Amino acid sequence: MKDLPRKALLALTLLLISAAAQSQFLMDMIDTSKETGKGMLALYRKFDRIKIGGYIQPEFQFAQSKGVKSFEGGDFAPQVNNRFLLRRSRVRIDYVHFGNEDKPGLGVQIAFQFDANERGFTVRDVWGRIFENKWKLFSFTTGMFARPFGYEVNLSSSDRESPERGRMSQLHMKSERDLGAMISFDVRKKDHLLKNLKIDAGIFNGQGIVANGEFDNTKDFIGRVSIKPVTIKKGVQLSAGTSLLYGGLNNNTRYVFTTNEAGGAKKIEKDSSITNVGKISPRRYYGADVQLKIKNGSNQFTELRGEVLAGTQTGTANSAETPTALLSGTDGFFQRRFNGAYFYFLQHLFSRKHQLVIKYDWYDPNTEVKGDEIGTTGSNFTAADIKYTTLGLGYNNYISDNIKLTLYYAIVWNETTQLAGYTNDINDNVVTCRVQFRF
Repeated sequence: MKDLPRKALLALTLLLISAAAQSQFLMDMIDTSKETGKGMLALYRKFDRIKIGGYIQPEFQFAQSKGVKSFEGGDFAPQVNNRFLLRRSRVRIDYVHFGNEDKPGLGVQIAFQFDANERGFTVRDVWGRIFENKWKLFSFTTGMFARPFGYEVNLSSSDRESPERGRMSQLHMKSERDLGAMISFDVRKKDHLLKNLKIDAGIFNGQGIVANGEFDNTKDFIGRVSIKPVTIKKGVQLSAGTSLLYGGLNNNTRYVFTTNEAGGAKKIEKDSSITNVGKISPRRYYGADVQLKIKNGSNQFTELRGEVLAGTQTGTANSAETPTALLSGTDGFFQRRFNGAYFYFLQHLFSRKHQLVIKYDWYDPNTEVKGDEIGTTGSNFTAADIKYTTLGLGYNNYISDNIKLTLYYAIVWNETTQLAGYTNDINDNVVTCRVQFRF
């Protein structure tokens, strides 16, 4: 019985693929002036609103040492420093119907996306969107979908030039998606004064799809205001955005941990007041991003991107990742102030098929403490407080519309601390060789 949902989804996917692929062929053979033909025409029009796409990303990776913890596709096994990996294997099905011209009514979009690899089968997107067609300005989305925060979080893994998102994005918004509802302002008229403005505002559970389900009453508000690409001069396009996440987690124990200074030394202090139970440990993210695209040569581009994020994160003693379950006993949430950023330099080489990628990012999970203060006697700091910086050097070869080759070298530095295992820079650089197949 446990396999029944998977079998049903597989059967549905195959049915839709078959229907979409064969519908035009069948219509060429049928006389639509007769009743049977008219019925088939109605069926064809129904399936013609279904769009199917997907991609797979098999890759080979080589790490600098065995068993490294990595944000380049996950940690390596204890005795492993090289591996083949099916990083992503996804199929997405969209149904889109905006209504008839004479009776516009409400438009609708429904999306399903599934991921299957050697680690299991997961559902990535299940959502529906309603469009109002009178003013063509607003839409309402609900279900499981990507959080409307930042640029990199919402950039598809099939389009992103680097193999993975930054460390900060992965920790704070693991799997990128959450369950919730969102209202959007997004103009669908070419001549509208605000056609380049997009506003998203939504309420979400907060733990993302990696949790077993909602476990507290606090929700996250996420909002984003962005400017779509506008031409500021010939051959130069600019886009930008600002994002806010305002939420938190309900304390289910009396213990809350924060960074303070006592006797001239920084340390993690525990507040065990019974009044902490039920209070909210904050998650506050403030972000801004900008993208500049410059045409040079024959249909070639230079692109610069940057995104900065800062705020307060609630994690646990050993992880800055957003918790996915309640705590127990003497455990409590750790509140840390953080900041981070990433910057891309993208340059086509000789033609659109060849692209140079340089990416620099950092993530400091606890801005109130520095490397040499971590690990001192009685400080209570852990590896979750260590700052990381990553330089990525890559090359993309767009062999065809369906095939992309990626070679990428991630060079990672960590703060040197007095904490055992982190007194020097860890040998955790990773080389990724990936072929992406897309349809």
